[in-house]
Amino acid sequence: MIVLAYILLILAGAFLLYMTFRTNDRRYIYLAVAFYVIFPVVLTMQLPIDISPESQQLYDAIAALPDSSAVMLTFDYYASTLAETEPMSRAVLHHMFKKNCRVVTMTTIPLGGPSISERVTRDLAEEYGKEYGVDYVNLGYKANYVAVLKGMGSSIKAIYPADNSGTPLDEIPLMAEIKNYDDLDFICVIADNGVVEYWMSIVNAQYGIKIGSGVTAVMAPKIYAYVGSGQMTGLLGGMKGAADYEKLVGKPDAAIKGMAAQSLVHLFIIFAVIVGNVIYIVERRRGKGRV
Repeated sequence: MIVLAYILLILAGAFLLYMTFRTNDRRYIYLAVAFYVIFPVVLTMQLPIDISPESQQLYDAIAALPDSSAVMLTFDYYASTLAETEPMSRAVLHHMFKKNCRVVTMTTIPLGGPSISERVTRDLAEEYGKEYGVDYVNLGYKANYVAVLKGMGSSIKAIYPADNSGTPLDEIPLMAEIKNYDDLDFICVIADNGVVEYWMSIVNAQYGIKIGSGVTAVMAPKIYAYVGSGQMTGLLGGMKGAADYEKLVGKPDAAIKGMAAQSLVHLFIIFAVIVGNVIYIVERRRGKGRV
């Protein structure tokens, strides 16, 4: 089945490329790109993935935590970057729940952040049989993230008197055990904006807690510096990082499908550029020969 799928992909790409050059109609190129995006997703194709050292470091850090450790997972991203960031959140949360970690989630994003975290955590909690308030809790959003990050160092309850649903923290068993950063063993920040740097400069630098992160591809080059300096413990960069983590936790999902589609489109475009240049050179030489 897999071999037939690859043969079909090659034949379809070759045919559409042939039609492009024969008719000089660029719409065949658009059709080919659409085909290479849709086909791998529908068939759930998986191309080989080499795990990056930064993704492996984040996985190893969480894997090394004792079972039932208290951890925090942030959903610091907008709906516009869900294709990259949500697969990271899901993959990391899969790992945390597999380790029976007690998970506290929160967000510094007012638009979409609370609802995204609520949807993702409850979806995976049902899969793993986790109980809200005992195994995980969603604190939701509070304005002024600098004050929030600093304030939680002294008292989480002072910043979040109630969870995202309005339940007082005093009534949530898990939060009776987690008072501030001292009670957390690890924090994983999934973000699509500069707030990740505040997590490093405030929470990591001032409170010494280990922090790993997942960021969009456009942010990753800047954030890698924290990993290189040893301040950040692991980093997922863009959809590739999300696909790495899905592979590491054995939960192939949207990121691995997306990487297959993205890789096939890139390969097709490279092939089309090469073929187009070869045809151009041949035609040009033929024209000079006739002269």
